[in-house]
Parts: sequence; structure tokens; C-alpha cells
Amino acid sequence: MIEDLIATLFLSREVAHRAHLTVTGTGSFSKHMALGSFYLEIGENADSIAEAYMGRHGVLGEIPMMGYKPEKDIADCLQSQLDSVEKMRYKCCPKEDTAIQNLIDEAVATYLSTLYKLRNLK
Repeated sequence: MIEDLIATLFLSREVAHRAHLTVTGTGSFSKHMALGSFYLEIGENADSIAEAYMGRHGVLGEIPMMGYKPEKDIADCLQSQLDSVEKMRYKCCPKEDTAIQNLIDEAVATYLSTLYKLRNLK
């Protein structure tokens, strides 16, 4: 299950990077910057979670390639992926494993900060 969480973070990174490179229109600079920060940070979050998990539980299994359903708005896409991360977090790692849960919290914070920027800073 942790592999699915990591795969979701990787998918978010990929989708955000593509949107970062193709953003145009009103508010495009702030959107471009928010997505640029997001894809870098979420990749680091994924790496930190994976390494900490392996330090405690052993090597990960295969990380699947997640499918992507295009959505009109990148904020809606990231919100959907955040919802998935939040649903998976306690299935893949016990609440008591606070070190790993804190790293997942950091990934959630990365999503939330970016969603704020995308929705409110134009």
C-alpha cells in the first residue's frame, strides 16, 4: 500500500510539472511559480517518505505507474490526489509510526499550500 501512496505523489509531481510548463493566461506567473515549487517539493516528500519507510519496514515493492485522468483544472487534479493520499496514509503506515506520519504530513502541507496559491493568488 505504501507503494501506491508513493506512486500518487510521483503522479502529482509529473502532472504538476507538465502543467507548470504549459500554463498560460491571467495569473499565469503565480500559477507557474506555485506549480514549479510543488513538483520539486512533492518529489522530495516522496523520496523522504520512501526512505524512512524502508528504514523501518524494509525495501519497497514495485511502485506502480498510476493512470491519469485529465481534469480541466490543475487545482482540482491536485485536490483529488491529495484526497487519495489522505485516504491511504493510515492503511499503509500505522498512526503510531509518527516519524513516517510526520513526513506524510509534510507532503499534505505541500499540497495544501499549493492549492491555496493556485486558488487565491492570481
